[in-house]
Amino acid sequence: MAPSTYTLLPVQLSLFVELNNALETFDNDESTGAIVLTGSEKAFAAGADIKEMKDLTFSRAYNTNFISSWSSTIPNVRKPIIAAVNGHALGGGCELALMADILYCSSSATFGQPEIKLGIIPGAGGSQRLTAAIGKARAMELILTGKNFSGAEAAQWGVAARVFGSADECVQGALETAERIAKLSNVSVRAAKEVVNKSQETGLREGLDYERKVFHGLFGSRDQKIGMSAFVEKKKPDWSNE
Repeated sequence: MAPSTYTLLPVQLSLFVELNNALETFDNDESTGAIVLTGSEKAFAAGADIKEMKDLTFSRAYNTNFISSWSSTIPNVRKPIIAAVNGHALGGGCELALMADILYCSSSATFGQPEIKLGIIPGAGGSQRLTAAIGKARAMELILTGKNFSGAEAAQWGVAARVFGSADECVQGALETAERIAKLSNVSVRAAKEVVNKSQETGLREGLDYERKVFHGLFGSRDQKIGMSAFVEKKKPDWSNE
């Protein structure tokens, strides 16, 4: 199996329709083991098109469930998603990066939720995911002021798993990690993603019970037998993905 890469453009509603379609295709493609999302060196995704939103009314936003499509697919993709963030990731772009399972960035990356400066608040998960990543006090400061934070701070605060010196190194690092994941059993990879995500939604006791049930369930997979037999026999496993 191999990783698939999707390159982003400025965030517009039409982009998310295209992105969601691409992610669903990759998720259902048996030859894809992991997905990398990236943008240009100048911007991962700069944020929503303000011209698209400036004349929106409450009734229309509410009745059409505006912006729900931005986060309707990514959380339901079962394969790992790695975001390689370079340049600006502001507003919707920051929220998109936070939806990824693993976030890599270059030291020159710039993150932020500047919606407060437009008379609104984050609407695609920024207030929830950023707070979960960095804690209430720091998230409150950033969201209430609209202040940006750097790639180095993202790594220091736990938003990013790794920070790289250049955009090329960041994308290459994401691809290497995706390739490493894609070579593993996609049964156990999906299970691992599932239980880690569960930890963000439940208390510790419920999470531990859920993890143990999934752990037990994997003993019914072919890949558990293949992986453990290969370990005992000191050979490389040939995963069946079953």
